[in-house]
Amino acid sequence: MVFELPALPYDRQALEPHISARTLDYHYGRHHRAHVARLNALVAGTEQADRSLEEIIATASGELFDQAAEVWNHTFFWHCLSPQGGGEPAGALAEAIAARFGSFEGFKEAFGAAAAAHFGSGWTWLVRTAEGDVELLGTRNADTPIAHGQTPLLAVDVWEHAYYLDYQNARPAYLEAIWALVNWAFVAQNFEA
Repeated sequence: MVFELPALPYDRQALEPHISARTLDYHYGRHHRAHVARLNALVAGTEQADRSLEEIIATASGELFDQAAEVWNHTFFWHCLSPQGGGEPAGALAEAIAARFGSFEGFKEAFGAAAAAHFGSGWTWLVRTAEGDVELLGTRNADTPIAHGQTPLLAVDVWEHAYYLDYQNARPAYLEAIWALVNWAFVAQNFEA
């Protein structure tokens, strides 16, 4: 199996002014593409070559895990954003968020604080627990909830390359801008799956 860079679900300019086309050119066009290329180089001619991305993540370690997880994480992240995003979730997802965080505003504050305080590189996630509740999760570097049997609902990339061109070192400004892009339909679909 040869892994391919999946197409973005929108044009590179579509997330402006919150995320620039220039950032997507680097983040998607270079970083994500490089993870796909490196993953293909690592699996070529090995027993991993016929496995799915999820199977590799479940069984690999070291650089192979890192590359496979970063391909998966980035692909998931692009779908968490939408030019028609923003607003608030509805239905069962909204109820679960309110039950866990007291309100949507309480959730935004908790998520933003966790993502802003995340030291170094990694990801901040909203995940569904085995009990059907929601919780926040921070993962370091390439780590991903699917490696631990958790169901990711929403991901925000807090690696510096995700925001530096647009926001320099102001991660909180990037995190605030993300709320205008969150694809709540995709998040709800993950919650209900």
